[in-house]
Amino acid sequence: MFLDIGLLVLAYLLGSLSFGLLIARLYGGVDPRQSGSGNIGATNVARTTGKAAGILTLLGDCVKGVMAVLLAQWWGSSALISAAAALSAVLGHIFPVYHGFRGGKGVATALGVLLPTLPLPLLGGCAVWLAVVVIWRYVSAGSILAAVVIPVLAAILAYPLPMVCAAIGISLLVLYRHRSNMQRLLQGRELKF
Repeated sequence: MFLDIGLLVLAYLLGSLSFGLLIARLYGGVDPRQSGSGNIGATNVARTTGKAAGILTLLGDCVKGVMAVLLAQWWGSSALISAAAALSAVLGHIFPVYHGFRGGKGVATALGVLLPTLPLPLLGGCAVWLAVVVIWRYVSAGSILAAVVIPVLAAILAYPLPMVCAAIGISLLVLYRHRSNMQRLLQGRELKF
């Protein structure tokens, strides 16, 4: 039990690592919290510091999510603990202890935690995201729709209940963090990528 709690804390702390801030500093760019959308995620880092920095941010945020889940799976924890570790890593990214609980929107870290746990629903979500971004060039709209599609596909494909519940929790967190984007999309003021 103490080990399981330790794994969840470790997953949260991994999720709290901010690759957006680190990479923006390495590239000599501006603090992403002070420019663009004010978000520390890959899209804003790409806008404010450059595409290469954005891609590295995406990879870093994704890898920390993968690591959090793989550590829980490697330790032989139950599906419930692996699902909770996935949720903890995304919570860490969105509400990082290292940065005053002001983090990103959770999409890249969600990608990372879902890769080893819900690969087929994630593939469906990525297809939806890509279609929206290619056709309409709204990263936020793609992220919002992917967040809705993934838990639905996880339930349809009968993945274990803890992972379906984690997917629902992650989806709700991503939607919550995109509420201002939803308002701008409805008002026609959202930035295209």
